[in-house]
Amino acid sequence: MKIKKTNFKGLKIIQGKVHYDSRGFFKELYKKKLLNSHKSIFWCVSKSKKNVLRGLHLQTKKEQEKFISVVKGKILDVVVDLRTKSKTFGKFYKIVLSDKNGKSLFIPAGFAHGFLGLDKENIVVYSNDNYRSKKHEMGLKWNDNKLRISWPKVKFIISKKDKNNLSFVEFCKKKKIY
Repeated sequence: MKIKKTNFKGLKIIQGKVHYDSRGFFKELYKKKLLNSHKSIFWCVSKSKKNVLRGLHLQTKKEQEKFISVVKGKILDVVVDLRTKSKTFGKFYKIVLSDKNGKSLFIPAGFAHGFLGLDKENIVVYSNDNYRSKKHEMGLKWNDNKLRISWPKVKFIISKKDKNNLSFVEFCKKKKIY
C-alpha cells in the first residue's frame, strides 16, 4: 500500500494492491501504520445501482474523517473542502475508486462527501472516526452553480433528501462564513 498526497491538505489517496486469482480477489483496505491519525470507530457499507448519486453529505458538529473504499464496482467519488481556513475552501476534488484500481480515499474532517455509482452494482465501505449524528447532518447540492462540479451526463437517481440539500451560498450563510 502507498499513500499519495493531493493538493488538498490531509486528503490522501491510498493505492492498495488487488490480488486476483481463479477464486476472485484479495485487497488490503487499511493499515493503521499508514494512517496513524485515523481513529476508526464506525463502519458502514452502502450498495448503489448505476447512476445513483449520494451526497454531498456532511455533519456540522461531530464532524467525521472518513476512509472510503470500493469492494465491488466503480464510483466517481467527490469531496468539497469546507474548512474555512483552508487554501482549498469551496473547491472540489474527484477521483474514480473501484475494485479494480485498488484506490481508496482518506477524507479529513471538514469535507462534504458524495459519489456517483458507475457500474451496475457498487458496494462502498466507509470507516468513520465519529458516529453519525442525525441532528447534525446536512448536505450540499450536487449540481450547485458555485461549486461547478463536472459530473458525467447521465440521468441521476437521487434521494428526496439529497434533492433538498443546501446550495453552497446557503450553507455559508447558515454557518456565518460570508
